[in-house]
Amino acid sequence: MTTEMTQPQNKQYGRPDDEKVINFMKIAKPSAIFSIILTIASIFFLVSKGLNLGLDFTGGVSAELNYSQPVKASEVSAALLKAGFKEPVVQNLGSERDLLVRMPALDESVENLTSHIQQAATLPNNQLTVSKVDSVGSQVGNELYIRSAGAVALALLLMLIYVTVRFEFKLAVGAVLSLFHDVVVALGFFALFQWPFDLTVLAALLALIGFSLNDNIVVSDRIRENFRKIRDATPTEIINISLTETLRRTIHTSMTLFLVVVAMMFLGGDGLKWFSVAMCIGVFVGTYSSIYIGTAYALWRGLNRQDFIVQVKPEFDEEENVEIP
Repeated sequence: MTTEMTQPQNKQYGRPDDEKVINFMKIAKPSAIFSIILTIASIFFLVSKGLNLGLDFTGGVSAELNYSQPVKASEVSAALLKAGFKEPVVQNLGSERDLLVRMPALDESVENLTSHIQQAATLPNNQLTVSKVDSVGSQVGNELYIRSAGAVALALLLMLIYVTVRFEFKLAVGAVLSLFHDVVVALGFFALFQWPFDLTVLAALLALIGFSLNDNIVVSDRIRENFRKIRDATPTEIINISLTETLRRTIHTSMTLFLVVVAMMFLGGDGLKWFSVAMCIGVFVGTYSSIYIGTAYALWRGLNRQDFIVQVKPEFDEEENVEIP
């Protein structure tokens, strides 16, 4: 005679006793209020202070300077100002001998700019090599800014269509709202602290949309599965079960990405600094919004088991028997 060993089951939902369900939705309303306040504040800073647009959007000149000996950024900035360049911004590129110079647009060819910067930035007893001089016109920068905004809007629209087709419209709207929240909050931080916003930060925002959407899809897939499988629980209980089951995966994914981004922030140099800052903000905001915006919105809109059940219609209607006189 064989004896089957069964794990003690929790009376609720048929789950094991040692697997506790976290009541995420208990603080759904306070979280929604916090998200609304945070979004409004971000929009306020975007309107009142605006973004500190980089040369990629405003137009201007950038050049990399390579010195044979270490040099201070303030010395190079003073030399450029003395030579007649307006508002030069000088940053170190990983070492005290490599610098990046950014200035407003000038009506000169790249060849003339190279020689002009070479003469102006040369310091005594320190050989200078000017490399990678780029010039972006203001009209090109403005067009690029408009196209970038359109790219973000198009990404959100495509996400709405994708989640609607794969899952359910209520979850799709919640997912897009969470993505919109993530982008606006990240932009709000950049507007508040006047951090430079360039193409690398835009790339971070698009990556943030992908990261946040991936988290929403994982949660939505588990919600759909549990709505079909569990029959004796309320929608709120099913949402809590689904979030609890995906919590470990969410923590592992977010922490892995966060560690990589932090490493890029401190070791990647100035070229990846603001990309990493935007991603750090996005990791926290995206993880939070997938739970308390995307999922909570769908629950508020009345998500239930009927939304995930395919209604089968009979191919033929039964005909009534009619007596022929």
